[in-house]
Amino acid sequence: MINVTQPFLPEEEEYKQYIEGIWERKWLTNNGPLVNELELRLKKFLGLSHLLFVTNGTIALQFAIRGLELKGEIITTPFSYVATTSSIVWENCNPIFVDIEANSLNIDPLKIEGAITDKTQAILATHVYGNPCDIDAIQRIADNYNLKVIYDAAHCFGTKYKGKSVLEYGDISTISFHATKLFHTIEGGAVVTKDPQLLKKIAFLRNFGHNGPESFQGVGINGKNSEFHAAMGLANLPYANDILEKRKQDHHLYNSWLKKLELQDIFISDDATYNYSYYPILFDSEEDCIKVFQALERSHIFARRYFYPLLSSLNYVNQMAMPIAENISKRILCLPLYYYLSNSEIDMICRIILRTLKY
Repeated sequence: MINVTQPFLPEEEEYKQYIEGIWERKWLTNNGPLVNELELRLKKFLGLSHLLFVTNGTIALQFAIRGLELKGEIITTPFSYVATTSSIVWENCNPIFVDIEANSLNIDPLKIEGAITDKTQAILATHVYGNPCDIDAIQRIADNYNLKVIYDAAHCFGTKYKGKSVLEYGDISTISFHATKLFHTIEGGAVVTKDPQLLKKIAFLRNFGHNGPESFQGVGINGKNSEFHAAMGLANLPYANDILEKRKQDHHLYNSWLKKLELQDIFISDDATYNYSYYPILFDSEEDCIKVFQALERSHIFARRYFYPLLSSLNYVNQMAMPIAENISKRILCLPLYYYLSNSEIDMICRIILRTLKY
Protein backbone atom coordinates (compact mmCIF):
# COMPACT_ATOMS: atom_id res chain seq x y z
CA MET A 1 0.00 0.00 0.00
CA ILE A 2 1.24 3.48 -0.91
CA ASN A 3 -0.42 6.40 0.88
CA VAL A 4 -0.39 9.99 -0.29
CA THR A 5 2.02 10.72 2.56
CA GLN A 6 3.93 8.93 5.29
CA PRO A 7 5.54 10.53 8.35
CA PHE A 8 9.30 10.79 8.51
CA LEU A 9 10.77 9.23 11.65
CA PRO A 10 14.30 9.74 13.00
CA GLU A 11 16.39 6.87 14.32
CA GLU A 12 14.65 5.46 17.37
CA GLU A 13 17.70 5.96 19.58
CA GLU A 14 17.87 9.65 18.68
CA TYR A 15 14.32 10.16 19.93
CA LYS A 16 14.96 8.01 23.01
CA GLN A 17 17.84 10.26 24.06
CA TYR A 18 15.45 13.19 24.35
CA ILE A 19 12.85 11.02 26.09
CA GLU A 20 15.37 9.87 28.71
CA GLY A 21 15.95 13.52 29.62
CA ILE A 22 12.20 14.01 30.07
CA TRP A 23 12.10 10.99 32.42
CA GLU A 24 14.96 12.44 34.46
CA ARG A 25 13.45 15.92 34.75
CA LYS A 26 9.81 14.81 35.19
CA TRP A 27 8.90 17.98 33.26
CA LEU A 28 6.35 16.89 30.67
CA THR A 29 4.65 20.11 29.54
CA ASN A 30 4.15 23.79 30.50
CA ASN A 31 6.89 25.44 28.45
CA GLY A 32 9.61 22.92 29.26
CA PRO A 33 13.28 23.05 28.18
CA LEU A 34 12.75 21.00 25.01
CA VAL A 35 9.94 23.31 23.85
CA ASN A 36 12.23 26.29 24.39
CA GLU A 37 15.10 24.57 22.61
CA LEU A 38 12.90 23.66 19.65
CA GLU A 39 11.64 27.23 19.30
CA LEU A 40 15.22 28.54 19.29
CA ARG A 41 16.44 25.97 16.78
CA LEU A 42 13.48 26.49 14.46
CA LYS A 43 14.06 30.25 14.49
CA LYS A 44 17.69 29.69 13.56
CA PHE A 45 16.95 27.09 10.87
CA LEU A 46 14.17 29.13 9.25
CA GLY A 47 15.71 32.56 9.82
CA LEU A 48 12.86 33.95 11.91
CA SER A 49 12.66 36.78 14.43
CA HIS A 50 9.98 35.22 16.68
CA LEU A 51 8.15 31.90 16.87
CA LEU A 52 5.75 30.28 19.34
CA PHE A 53 5.31 26.48 19.34
CA VAL A 54 1.64 25.61 19.82
CA THR A 55 -0.67 22.60 19.88
CA ASN A 56 -1.37 22.51 16.14
CA GLY A 57 -1.74 24.64 13.02
CA THR A 58 -5.45 25.16 13.59
CA ILE A 59 -5.05 26.68 17.04
CA ALA A 60 -2.26 28.81 15.52
CA LEU A 61 -4.82 30.33 13.12
CA GLN A 62 -7.26 30.92 15.98
CA PHE A 63 -4.52 32.63 17.99
CA ALA A 64 -3.73 34.84 14.98
CA ILE A 65 -7.36 35.98 14.69
CA ARG A 66 -7.76 36.43 18.45
CA GLY A 67 -4.37 38.10 18.88
CA LEU A 68 -5.20 40.70 16.22
CA GLU A 69 -8.62 41.23 17.85
CA LEU A 70 -10.47 40.74 14.58
CA LYS A 71 -14.23 41.08 14.31
CA GLY A 72 -16.60 41.11 11.37
CA GLU A 73 -15.39 40.01 7.93
CA ILE A 74 -12.17 38.29 6.91
CA ILE A 75 -11.45 37.89 3.19
CA THR A 76 -10.10 34.43 2.45
CA THR A 77 -9.67 31.69 -0.14
CA PRO A 78 -12.09 28.87 -0.94
CA PHE A 79 -9.18 26.63 -1.97
CA SER A 80 -7.50 25.46 1.24
CA TYR A 81 -7.91 22.93 4.02
CA VAL A 82 -11.06 23.24 6.15
CA ALA A 83 -9.12 24.63 9.15
CA THR A 84 -8.61 27.91 7.29
CA THR A 85 -12.35 28.56 7.25
CA SER A 86 -13.36 26.81 10.47
CA SER A 87 -10.87 28.93 12.44
CA ILE A 88 -12.51 32.11 11.15
CA VAL A 89 -15.99 30.86 12.05
CA TRP A 90 -14.82 29.49 15.42
CA GLU A 91 -13.57 32.96 16.30
CA ASN A 92 -17.00 34.44 15.46
CA CYS A 93 -15.85 36.15 12.28
CA ASN A 94 -17.40 35.90 8.85
CA PRO A 95 -15.35 34.39 5.99
CA ILE A 96 -15.76 36.27 2.70
CA PHE A 97 -14.45 34.19 -0.17
CA VAL A 98 -12.80 35.48 -3.31
CA ASP A 99 -11.74 33.30 -6.19
CA ILE A 100 -8.24 32.03 -6.90
CA GLU A 101 -5.72 32.56 -9.68
CA ALA A 102 -5.97 29.79 -12.28
CA ASN A 103 -2.18 29.52 -12.58
CA SER A 104 -0.88 29.72 -8.97
CA LEU A 105 -4.06 28.38 -7.26
CA ASN A 106 -3.61 31.08 -4.61
CA ILE A 107 -6.11 33.82 -3.75
CA ASP A 108 -6.39 36.34 -6.59
CA PRO A 109 -5.36 39.83 -5.40
CA LEU A 110 -7.27 41.40 -8.29
CA LYS A 111 -10.51 40.11 -6.78
CA ILE A 112 -9.79 41.07 -3.16
CA GLU A 113 -10.48 44.78 -3.49
CA GLY A 114 -14.00 44.19 -4.81
CA ALA A 115 -14.86 42.14 -1.71
CA ILE A 116 -13.81 44.79 0.83
CA THR A 117 -16.61 46.42 2.83
CA ASP A 118 -16.75 48.61 5.92
CA LYS A 119 -16.85 45.36 7.94
CA THR A 120 -13.63 43.94 6.48
CA GLN A 121 -10.81 43.69 8.99
CA ALA A 122 -8.28 41.29 7.50
CA ILE A 123 -7.12 39.10 4.64
CA LEU A 124 -6.39 35.46 5.48
CA ALA A 125 -4.56 33.92 2.52
CA THR A 126 -3.18 30.41 2.11
CA HIS A 127 0.15 29.67 0.42
CA VAL A 128 -1.34 26.69 -1.40
CA TYR A 129 0.89 23.57 -1.39
CA GLY A 130 3.68 25.76 0.03
CA ASN A 131 3.60 28.03 -3.05
CA PRO A 132 3.80 31.70 -1.97
CA CYS A 133 0.88 34.03 -2.72
CA ASP A 134 1.39 37.35 -4.49
CA ILE A 135 2.60 38.77 -1.19
CA ASP A 136 3.46 42.24 -2.48
CA ALA A 137 0.04 42.78 -4.08
CA ILE A 138 -1.78 41.56 -0.98
CA GLN A 139 0.25 43.85 1.28
CA ARG A 140 -0.43 46.87 -0.95
CA ILE A 141 -4.18 46.25 -0.68
CA ALA A 142 -3.92 45.76 3.08
CA ASP A 143 -1.98 49.00 3.48
CA ASN A 144 -4.46 50.94 1.32
CA TYR A 145 -7.46 49.76 3.37
CA ASN A 146 -5.80 49.45 6.79
CA LEU A 147 -6.34 45.68 6.93
CA LYS A 148 -4.40 43.01 8.80
CA VAL A 149 -2.82 40.12 6.89
CA ILE A 150 -2.65 36.55 8.14
CA TYR A 151 -0.96 33.84 6.08
CA ASP A 152 -1.98 30.23 6.48
CA ALA A 153 1.47 28.84 5.75
CA ALA A 154 0.68 25.31 6.97
CA HIS A 155 2.60 23.80 4.03
CA CYS A 156 5.51 26.24 4.03
CA PHE A 157 8.33 24.69 6.03
CA GLY A 158 11.49 25.76 4.17
CA THR A 159 9.72 27.95 1.60
CA LYS A 160 11.37 31.32 0.97
CA TYR A 161 10.20 34.50 -0.72
CA LYS A 162 12.72 37.09 -1.89
CA GLY A 163 15.48 35.33 0.00
CA LYS A 164 13.84 35.05 3.42
CA SER A 165 11.36 32.71 5.03
CA VAL A 166 7.84 33.17 3.69
CA LEU A 167 6.74 33.03 7.34
CA GLU A 168 8.22 36.51 7.89
CA TYR A 169 5.49 38.18 5.82
CA GLY A 170 2.11 39.53 6.90
CA ASP A 171 1.13 40.52 10.42
CA ILE A 172 1.10 36.85 11.42
CA SER A 173 1.95 33.61 9.64
CA THR A 174 0.97 30.20 10.94
CA ILE A 175 2.45 26.80 10.15
CA SER A 176 1.54 23.18 10.84
CA PHE A 177 3.89 20.53 12.21
CA HIS A 178 1.35 17.73 11.84
CA ALA A 179 2.69 14.23 11.13
CA THR A 180 1.71 14.56 7.46
CA LYS A 181 3.97 17.58 6.93
CA LEU A 182 7.55 17.40 5.67
CA PHE A 183 8.77 18.54 9.10
CA HIS A 184 6.64 17.39 12.00
CA THR A 185 6.37 17.16 15.78
CA ILE A 186 3.66 14.46 15.56
CA GLU A 187 1.04 17.11 16.38
CA GLY A 188 2.03 20.74 16.46
CA GLY A 189 2.22 24.12 14.84
CA ALA A 190 3.60 27.59 15.30
CA VAL A 191 2.68 31.27 15.24
CA VAL A 192 5.20 33.61 13.63
CA THR A 193 5.22 37.41 13.79
CA LYS A 194 7.81 40.17 13.64
CA ASP A 195 5.92 42.12 16.34
CA PRO A 196 7.32 41.23 19.79
CA GLN A 197 4.32 42.74 21.61
CA LEU A 198 1.90 40.69 19.53
CA LEU A 199 3.96 37.57 20.20
CA LYS A 200 3.85 38.30 23.95
CA LYS A 201 0.08 38.69 23.77
CA ILE A 202 -0.29 35.33 22.00
CA ALA A 203 2.05 33.72 24.53
CA PHE A 204 -0.49 34.64 27.23
CA LEU A 205 -3.34 33.31 25.06
CA ARG A 206 -1.43 30.03 24.69
CA ASN A 207 -1.27 29.43 28.45
CA PHE A 208 -4.74 30.27 29.85
CA GLY A 209 -3.75 33.93 30.15
CA HIS A 210 -1.41 33.12 33.06
CA ASN A 211 0.77 36.02 34.14
CA GLY A 212 2.26 34.19 37.09
CA PRO A 213 0.68 31.40 39.16
CA GLU A 214 -2.07 33.57 40.66
CA SER A 215 -2.76 36.28 38.08
CA PHE A 216 -4.10 36.36 34.54
CA GLN A 217 -3.50 38.60 31.54
CA GLY A 218 -6.96 38.37 30.00
CA VAL A 219 -8.74 35.29 28.64
CA GLY A 220 -6.61 32.44 27.34
CA ILE A 221 -6.90 28.76 26.50
CA ASN A 222 -4.62 25.74 26.60
CA GLY A 223 -2.68 25.94 23.35
CA LYS A 224 0.65 24.68 24.67
CA ASN A 225 2.55 21.67 23.38
CA SER A 226 4.42 18.96 25.28
CA GLU A 227 8.03 17.99 25.76
CA PHE A 228 7.36 14.71 23.91
CA HIS A 229 6.22 16.55 20.81
CA ALA A 230 9.16 18.95 21.03
CA ALA A 231 11.48 15.94 21.34
CA MET A 232 10.22 14.58 18.02
CA GLY A 233 10.77 17.97 16.41
CA LEU A 234 14.32 18.20 17.76
CA ALA A 235 15.08 14.68 16.54
CA ASN A 236 13.63 15.42 13.10
CA LEU A 237 15.14 18.85 12.49
CA PRO A 238 18.67 17.65 11.58
CA TYR A 239 17.12 15.73 8.69
CA ALA A 240 15.13 18.67 7.32
CA ASN A 241 17.53 19.56 4.50
CA ASP A 242 17.73 15.93 3.38
CA ILE A 243 13.92 15.71 3.39
CA LEU A 244 13.62 18.90 1.33
CA GLU A 245 16.19 17.65 -1.18
CA LYS A 246 14.54 14.22 -1.51
CA ARG A 247 11.17 15.83 -2.27
CA LYS A 248 12.80 18.01 -4.92
CA GLN A 249 14.33 14.95 -6.58
CA ASP A 250 11.02 13.05 -6.45
CA HIS A 251 9.23 16.06 -7.91
CA HIS A 252 11.60 16.08 -10.87
CA LEU A 253 11.21 12.32 -11.36
CA TYR A 254 7.43 12.71 -11.51
CA ASN A 255 7.90 15.56 -13.99
CA SER A 256 10.11 13.47 -16.25
CA TRP A 257 7.43 10.77 -16.47
CA LEU A 258 4.32 12.93 -16.67
CA LYS A 259 5.53 15.58 -19.13
CA LYS A 260 4.00 13.36 -21.84
CA LEU A 261 0.58 14.39 -20.55
CA GLU A 262 1.29 18.06 -21.33
CA LEU A 263 -0.87 19.18 -18.42
CA GLN A 264 -0.94 22.62 -16.84
CA ASP A 265 1.96 23.46 -14.56
CA ILE A 266 1.29 25.38 -11.37
CA PHE A 267 2.93 28.80 -11.52
CA ILE A 268 5.60 29.45 -8.90
CA SER A 269 7.02 32.96 -8.68
CA ASP A 270 10.66 33.56 -9.60
CA ASP A 271 10.91 35.28 -6.21
CA ALA A 272 10.08 32.01 -4.42
CA THR A 273 12.25 29.13 -3.25
CA TYR A 274 9.77 26.27 -3.31
CA ASN A 275 9.81 23.40 -0.78
CA TYR A 276 8.08 20.75 -2.95
CA SER A 277 5.62 20.13 -0.18
CA TYR A 278 3.12 18.34 -2.46
CA TYR A 279 2.94 16.97 -5.97
CA PRO A 280 -0.38 18.16 -7.40
CA ILE A 281 -1.39 17.16 -10.92
CA LEU A 282 -4.08 19.14 -12.74
CA PHE A 283 -5.98 17.00 -15.26
CA ASP A 284 -7.85 18.26 -18.31
CA SER A 285 -11.18 17.10 -16.87
CA GLU A 286 -12.80 15.83 -13.69
CA GLU A 287 -13.49 12.59 -15.54
CA ASP A 288 -9.76 12.00 -16.06
CA CYS A 289 -9.04 12.94 -12.44
CA ILE A 290 -11.53 10.42 -11.06
CA LYS A 291 -10.47 7.76 -13.55
CA VAL A 292 -6.82 8.03 -12.42
CA PHE A 293 -7.79 8.25 -8.74
CA GLN A 294 -9.75 4.99 -9.03
CA ALA A 295 -7.08 3.23 -11.09
CA LEU A 296 -4.45 4.04 -8.47
CA GLU A 297 -6.79 2.94 -5.70
CA ARG A 298 -7.28 -0.46 -7.36
CA SER A 299 -3.52 -0.89 -7.08
CA HIS A 300 -3.61 0.15 -3.39
CA ILE A 301 -2.12 3.56 -4.15
CA PHE A 302 -3.98 6.33 -2.38
CA ALA A 303 -3.73 9.78 -3.90
CA ARG A 304 -5.85 12.65 -2.55
CA ARG A 305 -8.30 15.08 -4.09
CA TYR A 306 -6.80 18.02 -2.22
CA PHE A 307 -8.58 20.46 -1.90
CA TYR A 308 -12.03 19.07 -2.60
CA PRO A 309 -14.76 20.10 -1.97
CA LEU A 310 -14.36 23.87 -1.81
CA LEU A 311 -14.58 25.70 1.51
CA SER A 312 -17.15 28.04 0.00
CA SER A 313 -19.52 25.05 -0.24
CA LEU A 314 -19.48 24.27 3.49
CA ASN A 315 -22.88 24.24 5.17
CA TYR A 316 -21.89 26.75 7.86
CA VAL A 317 -20.76 29.59 5.57
CA ASN A 318 -22.45 31.91 3.13
CA GLN A 319 -22.03 29.88 -0.02
CA MET A 320 -20.70 31.77 -3.00
CA ALA A 321 -19.92 30.88 -6.62
CA MET A 322 -16.18 30.53 -7.16
CA PRO A 323 -15.91 29.40 -10.81
CA ILE A 324 -12.12 29.12 -11.09
CA ALA A 325 -11.67 27.35 -7.75
CA GLU A 326 -14.61 25.07 -8.50
CA ASN A 327 -13.07 24.09 -11.82
CA ILE A 328 -9.62 23.50 -10.30
CA SER A 329 -10.87 21.52 -7.30
CA LYS A 330 -12.64 19.01 -9.56
CA ARG A 331 -9.54 18.35 -11.66
CA ILE A 332 -6.67 18.29 -9.17
CA LEU A 333 -5.07 15.28 -7.51
CA CYS A 334 -2.10 15.16 -5.12
CA LEU A 335 0.12 12.15 -5.80
CA PRO A 336 2.11 10.29 -3.12
CA LEU A 337 5.18 12.20 -1.98
CA TYR A 338 7.23 11.38 1.12
CA TYR A 339 10.79 10.63 2.19
CA TYR A 340 10.54 6.85 2.02
CA LEU A 341 8.89 6.75 -1.42
CA SER A 342 11.20 4.86 -3.80
CA ASN A 343 11.97 5.65 -7.43
CA SER A 344 10.46 2.32 -8.45
CA GLU A 345 7.21 3.23 -6.67
CA ILE A 346 7.09 6.59 -8.46
CA ASP A 347 7.72 4.74 -11.74
CA MET A 348 4.81 2.40 -11.02
CA ILE A 349 2.47 5.28 -10.11
CA CYS A 350 3.34 7.11 -13.32
CA ARG A 351 2.94 4.01 -15.49
CA ILE A 352 -0.57 3.49 -14.08
CA ILE A 353 -1.48 7.13 -14.80
CA LEU A 354 -0.15 6.99 -18.35
CA ARG A 355 -1.81 3.66 -19.04
CA THR A 356 -5.14 4.89 -17.64
CA LEU A 357 -5.05 7.96 -19.87
CA LYS A 358 -3.84 5.82 -22.80
CA TYR A 359 -0.43 7.40 -23.29
